[in-house]
Amino acid sequence: MHCGKHVTNVTRDARIQNMMQFHLLSFEGPDDYARAGGVATRVTGLARALAEAGHECHVWFIGDPELPGHERQGEVHLHRWCQWISGYHPAGVYDGEEGKRVDYATSLPPFLVEQFLAPALREGQRTVILAEEWHTVDAVLHVDLLLRRQGLRERATMLWNANNTYSFERIPWNRLAQAAIITTVSRYMKNLMGVQGLDPLVIANGLEPEAFVLPERDAVAAFRAQTRGRTVVAKVARWHPDKRWLYAVDTVKVMKQRGGRPLLLARGGVESYGTEVYAAAAAAGLRVVEPDCTVRGASGLLAAMRENREADILCLRMPLDAEARRLLFRCSEAVLANSEHEPFGLVGLETMAAGGIACVGTSGEDYAIPGNNALALETNDPNELVSLLSGLRRRPDWGRAMRGAARRAAEMYRYSSIVERVLLPRLEWLAGSSQKSERDGRGGARQRVTERWHRNRAATARPPIAVFPR
Repeated sequence: MHCGKHVTNVTRDARIQNMMQFHLLSFEGPDDYARAGGVATRVTGLARALAEAGHECHVWFIGDPELPGHERQGEVHLHRWCQWISGYHPAGVYDGEEGKRVDYATSLPPFLVEQFLAPALREGQRTVILAEEWHTVDAVLHVDLLLRRQGLRERATMLWNANNTYSFERIPWNRLAQAAIITTVSRYMKNLMGVQGLDPLVIANGLEPEAFVLPERDAVAAFRAQTRGRTVVAKVARWHPDKRWLYAVDTVKVMKQRGGRPLLLARGGVESYGTEVYAAAAAAGLRVVEPDCTVRGASGLLAAMRENREADILCLRMPLDAEARRLLFRCSEAVLANSEHEPFGLVGLETMAAGGIACVGTSGEDYAIPGNNALALETNDPNELVSLLSGLRRRPDWGRAMRGAARRAAEMYRYSSIVERVLLPRLEWLAGSSQKSERDGRGGARQRVTERWHRNRAATARPPIAVFPR
């Protein structure tokens, strides 16, 4: 009995010793107000997976001004910052973007360091800061400065992640490389960042368990009944030329010219480029319909389709929640996720998790194996996609095998797996590298990244984004 109790205590003590305190810094977050794209999905997924793995996890983001400043959702602590500014900007996280960025970088680091980081580090607790996107760069530099002043910097691990190339020209890369380990989301992004003289670690995006929930059978049957005899393709993306919306329009045009009955189910954003896409569709002789339906979920999607059976392109305006997306992705013959520039390709991965067929490009979709678990479009010729879809119709066994392979491949990208098999092993390596370097009298991984920066690229003048003295 004593032996068993002793083992239990040792196990508990080891778990406590290995527990880390994580702080995720991001503009986007889990609130509807703070959701604008893949960054919110990444932050939310990582936070939940880290908490489920037994770590203390805090998310610092630009949250809904009407919700509590601090809230605990499950085991994740949510800290909504800049709420006093967000109250004047109700349109969402990036409304009033610059003012929020300045306030975030100025006011958050002192509070974070004094209330959380410094006490934990002085007690010997392992502490990790994970920051996302260019908006948090100054906050990272500020945290780095404050920890150095207190002699605590080498005890903390700080990572900064690039999800895209937005505002790269505003980032002081040499200073950022000195302050944090730089990461990104795909090998494609790693290569792009090599132009900056950087060599970031890759920590991929992932999926939460809800992404693998299959749609209700009744909803699938209703979808297929409404689209019988039609070739249904879907596209969910911002209205932007990089997303190749005109390719989607051309594909529908070619299908129709060949005597088919195509239907493009499209969900864009609020960007003005959408008017150009509409104009191109009209010039191609296609009927574009914007349904009035505002009902969420699978029922809203089905209602919009039922009421607009003669449309060639159905531009959905209702909120496309997770339930509706899974139904759309699984039941479409193909989901167009073939961007010109795609840092990762979350829509493609979500499609695969739902058992759908993703048509990806040739950029950041590391998860795709062409012809095995997805289709890869390598040209701007819509006939390429039309031919591939014809092949899938002639060989239904190929389509079934691809959908099954897609689900299996997506399983490897659960956030629980990303945390367990990628993030935590990286952190162990970084901690071991720093300790060994201290014993040897050399800099750790962060210093070696900085040295590589100076070897590969001389620092160039850039428009400043700092809000505190450098």
